[in-house]
Amino acid sequence: MNRLLIFLIPWKDLNMLLMKIITKYVYELLEKDCNLKKISIPEGYGVIVLNPNENYIEVEKPKIHVQSSSDSSDEPAEKRERKDKVSKETKKRRDFYEKYRNPQREKEMMQLYIRENGSPEEHAIYVWDHFIAQAAAENVFFVAHSYGGLAFVELMIQREADVKNKVTAVALTDSVHNVWHQEAGKTIREWMRENCCNWVSSSEPLDTSVESMLPDCPRVSAGTDRHELTSWKSFASIFKFFTEASEAKTSSLKPAVTRRSHRIKHEEL
Repeated sequence: MNRLLIFLIPWKDLNMLLMKIITKYVYELLEKDCNLKKISIPEGYGVIVLNPNENYIEVEKPKIHVQSSSDSSDEPAEKRERKDKVSKETKKRRDFYEKYRNPQREKEMMQLYIRENGSPEEHAIYVWDHFIAQAAAENVFFVAHSYGGLAFVELMIQREADVKNKVTAVALTDSVHNVWHQEAGKTIREWMRENCCNWVSSSEPLDTSVESMLPDCPRVSAGTDRHELTSWKSFASIFKFFTEASEAKTSSLKPAVTRRSHRIKHEEL
């Protein structure tokens, strides 16, 4: 007998389910095929909110029943019924107005602050101190996307000497760091110019030099104007950059990408 099994799953729940399945599968590949070891870090450092500028989540505000201050027990039933009807109509109009003004928010929300939440900067420093700094690897490479670039700059500010001794090259992808706002020193900016490259969202072809207003690392096009695709689109260029940086370190030469970026900049001048 043929059987048909149908699952009706909301799209949001399906996305979450797929994310968990894919994440589990990727971890298994990393452990089995790449011989990597999965290590859990302590609670607090491993919890990072999606928006690093906010340390809270929004939850539905509990409804509080407010009783009328006046005692209407001795009012005629008809009058009480009329007042209740007016009150319901008023609430209905107010709810409709709120929904019209902000259609995305159908429920009244409140902010619930997350306890023992670690910021991305704290997370990066913890992982550096407890794992990367203790690793036997001679060549350490970073790929820092978006806010990860800001976290890396903060790591450099806090562990400058250690990072310079351990890290060979850093690939930033559409990084939101700012060396002025983060008060990165001159020696950090000079190191970033020689050892970092930022693949930014741009409609220009991949690796095309992009002008920068900040005195840190060279900026080149990631070959896409979509922020979330910058890491994937620049994948091949990033690993070429890492290979050249590793070879340059061995031969005591500067990475070729940095030299190319400097040459383009001087030709433009």
